[in-house]
Order: sequence, then structure tokens, then C-alpha cells
Amino acid sequence: MKQALFDIRCEWGEQGMLSLHDACDVIIVVDVLSFSSCISIAVNQGAIVYPTKMDSEKASAYAAQLNADCAVKRDTAVKQGKLSLSPKSFQSIKPEQKVVLPSPNGATLSLMANETPVLCGSLRNARATAAAAMHLGSRIGIVPAGERWPDNSLRPAWEDLIGAGAIINELDGQRSPEAAVAEMAYLSVTGELDARMFESVSGRELIDRGFKEDVQLACEENSDAYAARLVDNAFVQF
Repeated sequence: MKQALFDIRCEWGEQGMLSLHDACDVIIVVDVLSFSSCISIAVNQGAIVYPTKMDSEKASAYAAQLNADCAVKRDTAVKQGKLSLSPKSFQSIKPEQKVVLPSPNGATLSLMANETPVLCGSLRNARATAAAAMHLGSRIGIVPAGERWPDNSLRPAWEDLIGAGAIINELDGQRSPEAAVAEMAYLSVTGELDARMFESVSGRELIDRGFKEDVQLACEENSDAYAARLVDNAFVQF
């Protein structure tokens, strides 16, 4: 793995996770719109979130086993007032409330790291995530999740590149070229991050569906004081 020459490393998606997790002291999963932002809001308020793959039947059964709430699809949640992959829906979550959160990208990556510690990073908790990562080790791998094309192949996503860059900007250590590019991308939009996010493909998709507030919440840099660490298959305050 060529990035082993550097302290701070960055690779995309599932293949990126496979290439990094055994060679790093800690992995940071970045899925800004919206998994990571939901996790950040939830753990900042003391909740416990169990990531799981996007399978509603299995997720419901898993939630029942844990005596937890199960997040539903975003459009369904609006009608039913339930939790979903909408950061807005997590603003009213209570301390120690347990939630199963299905996600096609961020959750899948979070569960792939084997024994390597996993943090969930976003723009909302970039500084706290970086501090937690440096506490856990010096070889830090950042895995932006990206989105999916219709054929299920990886679509690198602007928001995850910027989220990864925001975290990298807070880290000490020598950056790989891949990590440095993410950091430079983040620094290039300082002062106009919100406007750029609203124009991104993922941002426009959510706004067109009526979820502009979710995009706004995801843009709030360092608004959450805590990192989110995966412990016993659940993200908790760290």
C-alpha cells in the first residue's frame, strides 16, 4: 500500500477501506450527506447509534433485538415523524436513546474495519474527530464514502471530499498526495462552503426533494463538540 509512506492517508469507498484498515491505527469514515451528519448530531446529544446496511426488514429485526428505534426512509419519516437519514430528524434525539440507522454507504464502510478503531467524521465534528484520531494513533486513514452510480459503482462525491479535507486540515502528520488534495479542496472553498454544497450534485438532489435544511445542517462546521467512535457495533460519544 503506497500511502504507507505517510501518516495521513485517504482512499475512497469500500476498496479504500480494504486498502487502509489493516495499515492504520484508526479509520475515519466520511459520509457528509447524510450518514455522518446524523451520527454527529446523535452522539453529541448522548444517543447510541447502530449502523447497518440498507435492508429494512433486517434493520427492523435488529432494532427489535436491541430494543432500539429503527430509522426509516427519509420520505417516509417526514410523514410519520420518525428518525431517518435526515440530520434534522436527529435534532430531537434524547440522551442514551438507541437507534438502528440503515445506510448504503457510511454504515457499510463503518462495519468493514475489523479490529481497527473507527470514527465517523463530518463537517459538524471535524475538529473533534481529528483530535480523537490523534489520540488513537498516528497512522490515520480517511475514507470518504462517495455515492453510487446506477450500476452500483462508486461515484466520488464533492461533499465527502470536502468533509475529508476539513478533518485532514485539523490533523498533525505528513499527508499523502491523496490526503493533501482533499485538504486543498476544503481550503479552496473556505467562506463559500454552504453555497458550493447547495450547488453540488448531492446537495441539489436533497434540496429538490425538500430537504434543504438537511444540507444546511451538514454544512455547520465544528458545531458538535464530540467525536463518534464505533464501540461494540454502535457509534457513541468519544
